[in-house]
Amino acid sequence: MKKILLPFFLIGTLAMMIVMAKTGSTLKTPATPMGILNLEFAYNTTKTATIINAWAPTNEINNILAAIYNTFYDFLFLFFYAGFLFLACSKIAANLKGYAAKAGQLIASGALLSGLLDVFENTGMLITLHGHTSATVAFLTVFFSVIKWGLVIIAVLFLLTGLLVLAYRRIKN
Repeated sequence: MKKILLPFFLIGTLAMMIVMAKTGSTLKTPATPMGILNLEFAYNTTKTATIINAWAPTNEINNILAAIYNTFYDFLFLFFYAGFLFLACSKIAANLKGYAAKAGQLIASGALLSGLLDVFENTGMLITLHGHTSATVAFLTVFFSVIKWGLVIIAVLFLLTGLLVLAYRRIKN
């Protein structure tokens, strides 16, 4: 069972990346070139208002609704990516020694924390998307997003570095 967990979370992560890219494609506009990420990093009511106005429903598409759906899909995505990063970093850490192993376990825990922070971020975005904009919600959404992205980037860097170290060891032996 343990052997299929990592591939399960990897496949789920990749599948959700595809789903979210397709469902969020209309969110990329001249005012929001990064799509939903623009809302994640909209740190004040001026920025959120610009995004909400750019996504205002038209006869062709309701981008507010698309953003709401995309955010709900992110709840499933965060389950997969946080699980994958946790398992992958834990597995790499188990093959290391000393400080690197301890750091890897801490980074793996940070990957789980990133999923929790993503829940808070998504909640803030949904509040905004439902028309309840405020400086506090905008700030907290960005606050949680920045920390989440920091933890995710650290985990990915550890994962890639760890894979290189383990590959080097394997080649060397």
